[in-house]
Amino acid sequence: MAYDDSIYRRRETGSMDPVGAGAREDPRYGGADPGYDDADSRASSGHVMGRFMGGEPAESAAQFEPDEPVRRRTVPPAALENVFDDPAHGEPGRDRLVVHLLWELVLLVVVAALVFLCNRDYPDLIRGARLESLLVFGTAVGLLTLAAALTLRTGAPNLALGPVAVAAALHFAENSDRGVVAAMLPATVAAVLLGLVVSLLVAGFHVPSWAATLAAGLAAVVFIEQRTAPVDVQGEYDPTQHATYLFGGFAAVAVLAGLFGTLKTVRRTVGRFRPVGDPALRRGAAAGVIVTISTVISMVFAVMAGMLLAAGSSGPVAPTTGIEWTGLAMGAALIGGASAFGRRGGIAGGLLAATALTLFIQYADERNLDIAPTAVAAVVVAVGLLVTRLVETYGRPRPVVGRTEEWEDEPAPVSTTSWEAARAQPPEPWTSSLPTQPTDNRADRWGGDRWGGSDR
Repeated sequence: MAYDDSIYRRRETGSMDPVGAGAREDPRYGGADPGYDDADSRASSGHVMGRFMGGEPAESAAQFEPDEPVRRRTVPPAALENVFDDPAHGEPGRDRLVVHLLWELVLLVVVAALVFLCNRDYPDLIRGARLESLLVFGTAVGLLTLAAALTLRTGAPNLALGPVAVAAALHFAENSDRGVVAAMLPATVAAVLLGLVVSLLVAGFHVPSWAATLAAGLAAVVFIEQRTAPVDVQGEYDPTQHATYLFGGFAAVAVLAGLFGTLKTVRRTVGRFRPVGDPALRRGAAAGVIVTISTVISMVFAVMAGMLLAAGSSGPVAPTTGIEWTGLAMGAALIGGASAFGRRGGIAGGLLAATALTLFIQYADERNLDIAPTAVAAVVVAVGLLVTRLVETYGRPRPVVGRTEEWEDEPAPVSTTSWEAARAQPPEPWTSSLPTQPTDNRADRWGGDRWGGSDR
């Protein structure tokens, strides 16, 4: 194989440069040849690589410099503390509870107004034995409200609450002569099993909870429709003797659960089943466990509420479908601040909403207002949906300051060629031939004379 050593014979005699100035001036090494400089070489190489990779010919680095300023994205320090908060989905930051507190203040005013009306028009209603009956009825309404709020906040509303409560009331009325525990134990076990079956459909097969619980409610209606006439309560248990403890226990559970739910981690864990994208996508095993627990607890609360409704009533238990109780429970929970979309809720909103609903029903009954419970439920649900819109609008995490203006302009680098001009220039063709070499006489400094002379 022969090598071209002409570039090594460019050194003049007496020069100390082993390569020679001629090598540095040689066009193949980016010398002074104006037709073949370094920039042209890099551009030609870019064209070759562009064709080799199957794309457009690559332009030089200077030609790709746009005229617009380069924009750099910065992360506000306030957002760093929530960077790992629900990293896959959800909004970073803490939900704003001010909207819940303000709305609960409005509910407190409504409760105070209803107490004033009852005390002015029917003072016996909030005193003595009638007050105890009112507290028992309020506890039953409160348990249904608490069950509805729990399932709403987990993102799996339970529409079977009303039918299950009516079925439990009928069962207690028929079997209360055997004792409270003996009468309610089978109903509680049946409610737990029904809740597990519903949870299997909702969490296991990941179907909408409203559809699964509607099927469970229809199954309870089948049990109710086997009674064609009102059922008298057979037992002698009187819950009014424990009215204060019953209502106090419900109030304590409702407030403590609301306070516990103000923690950011708890809110996001409880509301994990809430859809954030495609609602048919599974939300994970943790979300399924939360939904299962909430569904079973809500069924048990419905059974307890039905028992109190039957034991605290002064007449027989009517075999209704229970849809009105589902509407009242869902409406009270929504008015209390529980979002219809899941996750968000207040502190004492459920307690205040249940109390206001109880006072209104009793006041309307005292005034002989012919208002159907289903009509009341429809109005309450409609108002609750407006509250949900309020909560979702003003309860979401506050936007980080500068989050939308997080692009800072930087000065654009100096470019000698505009983008349009660079795109308009045709790619320089590639040639495999080398520039013409000079033909001047050059001494062979590395030939045989140098190594084979007499001086060596």
